[in-house]
Amino acid sequence: MDKLTKSPRLNYLLGGMNIFTPYDVINHLPHRYDDYSYSDEKAIQDKQRVVLLGKVISVPRVVPSKSVSVLTFDFMSRNRKYYKIVFFNQPYLAKTVKIDEEYSIIGTFNLKRNEVDGMKMIKGEVPLEERLKPVYSLPRDFQNYLFANLAEKSLKQLEGKIFSLVPYDYLRKYRLVNKEQALNWAHHPHNYQEIQQALRHLKYEEALLFSLKNQLIRESNKSLSKIRKEPIDLDICEPFLDTLPYKLTEDQLTASKEIIEDMNQNGLMYRLLQGDVGTGKTLVCFVAMYANHLRGDQAALMAPTDALARQHYANALKLFKDTKLKIALLLGSTPASEKKQIKADLKEGYIDIIIGTHALFTKDTIYSSLGLVVIDEQHRFGVNQRIALASKGDHADLLMMSATPIPRSLALTLYGDLDISTLYTFPATKRDVKTVIMNSENEKIFGAIDYALSNNKQAYVIAPLIDFSEDGRFSVEQLFAKYALKYKAAVGLLHGKMKQEEKEEVLDKFYKGEIKILVSTQVVEVGIDVKNANTMIIYDATHFGLASLHQLRGRIGRDGSKSFCILVTNEEDADKLDILTRSEDGFAIAEEDMKQRGPGELAGVKQSGIPDFAFLNVVDDYKIFVVARDDAKDILKNKDNKNYQWLIKYATSLINQEDIKKA
Repeated sequence: MDKLTKSPRLNYLLGGMNIFTPYDVINHLPHRYDDYSYSDEKAIQDKQRVVLLGKVISVPRVVPSKSVSVLTFDFMSRNRKYYKIVFFNQPYLAKTVKIDEEYSIIGTFNLKRNEVDGMKMIKGEVPLEERLKPVYSLPRDFQNYLFANLAEKSLKQLEGKIFSLVPYDYLRKYRLVNKEQALNWAHHPHNYQEIQQALRHLKYEEALLFSLKNQLIRESNKSLSKIRKEPIDLDICEPFLDTLPYKLTEDQLTASKEIIEDMNQNGLMYRLLQGDVGTGKTLVCFVAMYANHLRGDQAALMAPTDALARQHYANALKLFKDTKLKIALLLGSTPASEKKQIKADLKEGYIDIIIGTHALFTKDTIYSSLGLVVIDEQHRFGVNQRIALASKGDHADLLMMSATPIPRSLALTLYGDLDISTLYTFPATKRDVKTVIMNSENEKIFGAIDYALSNNKQAYVIAPLIDFSEDGRFSVEQLFAKYALKYKAAVGLLHGKMKQEEKEEVLDKFYKGEIKILVSTQVVEVGIDVKNANTMIIYDATHFGLASLHQLRGRIGRDGSKSFCILVTNEEDADKLDILTRSEDGFAIAEEDMKQRGPGELAGVKQSGIPDFAFLNVVDDYKIFVVARDDAKDILKNKDNKNYQWLIKYATSLINQEDIKKA
């Protein structure tokens, strides 16, 4: 296979992004666009991002200092308005900027000082056709312009070879542009209308294929059956339930009954258990595991990360301490000799419950009698991975858990292959979290951290980005430097670009209390359970969805103690966050999220608790999902139509049929 570039380093970075072909390149869309349209100078306001065109009218001057260098010069726009321009830590500009020459300045306007804090400077006027610049999500060492050039090269290379999966009937019905045009517009738009038309095609195609696969899987599930076993009576679980530290809520009892009723059926269970943060999903899954043990079967609980798997293992040891169940932990990082012994015990039936990560469904992991598979944060795993684990047993039941409550109508659309149980109510130890909105300059932010530390508590500090951004949003690196300066070694850093062992080390120190303040991106949104954490500061809160903010907030106050969540924003539309200050009802927040959110980021938006998509945003694009679901059903009703057979065949090929037959 030909390499995408002549640079081994860039090819390596592309490989890390699972980009190996020109098709992979063009399907990696910009996650946003920098708009270099010139600002209306009569209407610009304080703290607003501006794009100005004009001349440098003074010799650039560099003011050096120990920590930062400042470059300043005077600037006159074409509208004959005067500004002072300031660039931080870019002294090299002094050698390139020339007086009386015209430049485009991109920065943030300071009304009080009539000053622009420069982010970027371009010589001359930005051509009209280049004023929407694609910005891609890339590794730190991969410059944006290099990927933009690669996308352009790939589009030319594939000219005339890009075809849509959408049948012609539906292209015509929804007046969709052809796929090749859609991808060209997505990478090189002249205006926002082209972006919108491009995404209409790409999103609908993805939703249709997703819905079609869901319907095919559901059909396959209905055709499968398991070995008939003695029925499980929930009453037999009573002695175990009496040993639990908490009395089950009505919702937990209802969900447990629904799960056990499924387990008693001839057909396989394919059920999703969803609920708000703290409603006790894990406890329900442990009840199901105990019931599964009563029928003489093994259970496997798979988590997406080592940290979450260890957390489940520790909880299982506590909850099952008064039983005779044998519980083991199996991770990719488990020492080879220990791993070998665990797999031998699993094969011989000496282990009743195994908890782990992807290691649970490797080829050499063999179960004696696997009857129940539980997958936590199920959206992190593909359908094939679900089936691969379930197929380890002789028609094992499958229970999936999701931490994000989403409206039932949306859940039924996204999880068309599953039945759904929902937890709405909280156990007695409901969290007590006060949520407030503050400006980034508010001194009470540090006051909240100081208060937490003085009470021997821990805190999270969350940023939307890893690296510095031109749009002025906070990054974890920027905030880590800020907090480490004040709190020294008490501060830890966590983000998605770190190596797995580095992440595990930081999380372990945070669990142990060696790190008091964890500065992180959204990676802590689910699965992190540090009960001593009672404070969370979320910067640029308006850049997160309400559901994501609610999930992040769910990381604190897990011991029932008074906790504080501070939503930091300097945006004028901060009132859209108000529901979080009034409510802790995840379902109400999810509904509000669906009502109020605009276009959001253009691609690659990931919501916790739901599948990951390349183009779709499951909140913004809910109507597309509904339409695509109905279209998928119609296509399957008309399987004999030759125009649809190739699409059905392709969707089927994406599902591991061999694993489905084994399940």
